[in-house]
Amino acid sequence: MADTCVARVPVFAALSAAEQQQVAGLARPVHLAAGETAYGPGDDAARLLVVHTGRLKVVRLSPDGAEQLVRVLGPGEFTGETAVFTGERPDHTATALDDCRLCVFRHDDLEALIRRHPDIGLRMLAAVSARLAVTEDRLNALTAHDVETRLASYLLDLPTSWHGGVAVVTLPLAKKDVASLLDTSPESLSRALARLAGDGLIVVGHGRTVTITQPASLQRMVDGA
Repeated sequence: MADTCVARVPVFAALSAAEQQQVAGLARPVHLAAGETAYGPGDDAARLLVVHTGRLKVVRLSPDGAEQLVRVLGPGEFTGETAVFTGERPDHTATALDDCRLCVFRHDDLEALIRRHPDIGLRMLAAVSARLAVTEDRLNALTAHDVETRLASYLLDLPTSWHGGVAVVTLPLAKKDVASLLDTSPESLSRALARLAGDGLIVVGHGRTVTITQPASLQRMVDGA
């Protein structure tokens, strides 16, 4: 049971082991290779997709055809709830960022689960509400802050390892995806990284490693924006 997606998902955490086993029996395992699409705009996708392993990125096309990264889902997170509960077809694409294993629940099975276990529905509502709050914060930052400040805030929010008083972070996404998440171009992101490095606030290492040499100064930059 410990290696099933049900055991990893917070919305199922309150169920007993026996109940989790029953839920696991309803899940259909799906494997996606990196770059493979789970669903796209307009698909008839009334299914809840739960990430077991790997990462799934959700993107939306802007009116000018540019790809906008909406979010990246990791193990235990889910997508597809809007189509399940409203019947509306998605306006976005979900694609595997790397080798990805999903657990997929059909609409009828999920509806029956929530009827038997209302707390599952409440936990899903809480998860979606938290996601909306993050989205609102992000939209506020996009309209109120410049690219450098948005980048500084993003770097400070990443998981950090400390070495000799400096913070080391690893970008979890390719720079083009980070740029999309911050609503800027890869070129503007590269310039923002160079300016922060030129100010002595960060050191851009090989690959995706960034050393935050002055975390307090970077935080003041974000707080003062």
